[in-house]
Amino acid sequence: MTKTSSIFICQKCGAQSPRWAGRCSECGAWSSLVEETKVEQTSVQKGKKVKREAKLFSLGQVSISEKERVKTGVEELDRVLGGGIVAGSVVLFSGQPGIGKSTLLTQIALKLLKNKTVVYVCGEESPQQVKLRISRLGGGGELANFFLFPETDVDLIISKIQTSKFQLPDSVLIIDSIQTLTTTDLSSVAGSVGQVRESTHRLIDLAKTKQIPIFLVGHVTKQGFLAGPKTIEHAVDTVLYFEGERSGDLRLLRSIKNRFGPTDEVGVFSMGDKGLIEVKNPSLISSDQNSTSRIGLAYSVVFEGTRPMVVEIQSLVTKSFAPIPKRVVNGLDRRRAEMLIAITQKHLRLPLWEYDVFINIAGGLKITEPAADLAVCAAIYSSYKNKSLVKGNCLIGEVSLLGSVNLIGNMEKRIKQAKAVGLTKIYSSGNLPKINFVSKIIS
Repeated sequence: MTKTSSIFICQKCGAQSPRWAGRCSECGAWSSLVEETKVEQTSVQKGKKVKREAKLFSLGQVSISEKERVKTGVEELDRVLGGGIVAGSVVLFSGQPGIGKSTLLTQIALKLLKNKTVVYVCGEESPQQVKLRISRLGGGGELANFFLFPETDVDLIISKIQTSKFQLPDSVLIIDSIQTLTTTDLSSVAGSVGQVRESTHRLIDLAKTKQIPIFLVGHVTKQGFLAGPKTIEHAVDTVLYFEGERSGDLRLLRSIKNRFGPTDEVGVFSMGDKGLIEVKNPSLISSDQNSTSRIGLAYSVVFEGTRPMVVEIQSLVTKSFAPIPKRVVNGLDRRRAEMLIAITQKHLRLPLWEYDVFINIAGGLKITEPAADLAVCAAIYSSYKNKSLVKGNCLIGEVSLLGSVNLIGNMEKRIKQAKAVGLTKIYSSGNLPKINFVSKIIS
């Protein structure tokens, strides 16, 4: 027999303690002790030594079988997963509360009902609330294979799944959310690091032994590590991050980690009255070329994964009456934005030290690559001069500290995407080698 107890382990130095304390006695770190389970053998078992033979495999003895993927019915999700769901895989859906994780998983569950049995563990909501969401999403048809399980005890959930009458390999398990699950082996409250980690490991063991694909919903805070998902990213197979402004319609699904597919793909959705809608051409959403006032407005093409997207960059430069001018940036790394403001100030000879500068990427997008540097500088210059750039402009290029414009890769795909949405005036390092020439494209 085995005896299960709990122990507190410091996440900084690994020191063990029989009880919780606010500060680690070894390294002095505050709030670093996390409760974990400890399995002890009885005295009878301690005296027995189990002899087993260690096995070595040569590389030629290892066989690789292509795992069959199951299409979810949502093309944008299948793109991010690498072609579909892999049997026995554990997928973590992370993102801020209210961003649309439960809505998307409910839509996926409704599409999987054609050839799968779906078990939806609703730890945060009642079955009535889930059914109301299903009705709103238009899922009022045959739901005989859709099972709701309002439970938070992870051991009871696993036991019920293993002893249920439906076929396990043809089932999909959705946990909404992992922060609500607990195990009686730990005394900590639901949502603590120890409970989240232990519950996840037990569900992973279920997925691998029974070949059930499992979706875990995990909420993250601005810090990321407090709510739990950051502590279990190493254990799951795939980590998907759902992002976007809650006030906006656009949602991006990014793959941060994927053992069965690429990590550079991005799924694009739009939030509507009846759930999330797949966006085949996100460039049409983020561009507003028919705007009557185009002062401080520039366009560029950036890559989200392997997909080129036209983005609209807005800038506003106003006289500052504060000792330190404001620099407000939305959708762009603040440090890079400050660098581009300094480059524009020096090489275009603008007294921006007296002005507040606001930069916004339309549609709630977040730009991570430098292809939009030239467009940012041009938008700042346009707003300062109170004159619009030429209509149909598209500026693509990285700007160096010396004021030169560097060439960006995949230019052919970028230009093709820009022309597809009506942007015919393409400016890059070929016809605009330095940002000094931005003054020549003012209409």
